[in-house]
Amino acid sequence: MNFDTLGLHAQLIRAVTDAGYTQATEVQTLAIPAAMAGRDLMVSSSTGSGKTAAFVLPALMRVLKAREERAAAIKQAKPAPADTASAADAGQADARPRRERNNSYVPPTGPRVLVLTPTRELAMQVAKATQDYGRHIPGLRVATIVGGVPYGAQLKALRGPLDVLIATPGRLIDHMESGRAMLAGIDVLVLD
Repeated sequence: MNFDTLGLHAQLIRAVTDAGYTQATEVQTLAIPAAMAGRDLMVSSSTGSGKTAAFVLPALMRVLKAREERAAAIKQAKPAPADTASAADAGQADARPRRERNNSYVPPTGPRVLVLTPTRELAMQVAKATQDYGRHIPGLRVATIVGGVPYGAQLKALRGPLDVLIATPGRLIDHMESGRAMLAGIDVLVLD
């Protein structure tokens, strides 16, 4: 099956094509549509069968969908020009953040997608795949939180907007206990 028949966003199809893939593997053909439909999946497949793309692509679809929903909500909430003038005339400040007032996308502070991996090496592989498949998504923020890496860079990565968090359990627990990892906005959880 071709990737363009799986219902993926054009930005993702472009990234998959850039990576040299045209045909989805069996695991991708079965898992991607089910994951995009919001079903819980347990997938087992051999090494090299494309399992990472089978969960990363639907996860990135969720990120894109959430961005579209957020942009639509901001556009709908944007006051009419007359309303803005009357609020300013009345001496009332618009309490929305400046980026929202300008009708641009404001990403959530915590990640939408959390991928837990047992090892640092696997986390790095998943992060690379996520960045490769998300290369055409403007402003995509991916952070990797693993042991054996200084905390400073990880703390910086956890600050501000974040789309995808890839972590090993021990280091994630450390950041959760310190209050640095905000996981309230998780829409997709992957145990790899």
